[in-house]
Amino acid sequence: EVQLVQSGGGSVQAGGSLRLSCTVSGIRFDGSKMAWYRRYSPTRCEVVSTMGNDGPTYYEPSVKGRFSASLDNDKNTVYLQMNNLKPEDTAVYSCGLDMMGWPCNFLYRGQGTQVTVSS
Repeated sequence: EVQLVQSGGGSVQAGGSLRLSCTVSGIRFDGSKMAWYRRYSPTRCEVVSTMGNDGPTYYEPSVKGRFSASLDNDKNTVYLQMNNLKPEDTAVYSCGLDMMGWPCNFLYRGQGTQVTVSS
């Protein structure tokens, strides 16, 4: 069974930092197929970052310079370091594996974690 298990997240004040992690099991890990996305509502979702063989290949423009995604292939884990968080970053964040359609259609997903940023 393929599982994506997330950790991290929570509540912070604006300007604070959080780190999310997502560990994959049950499948050969291919970091280049991993991504982070966030959902604001049932109808609004956006990709935060996508990964390639050599590291991140995309950042959502509003998070550039503040968020940093990385891989640890030895641990089958992808991370999302979020710095200088803003209230508009408040959303449910999830990791995804094998994007089937833009923006948030993935074959496998993490359980999602709430990130709340207060002003």
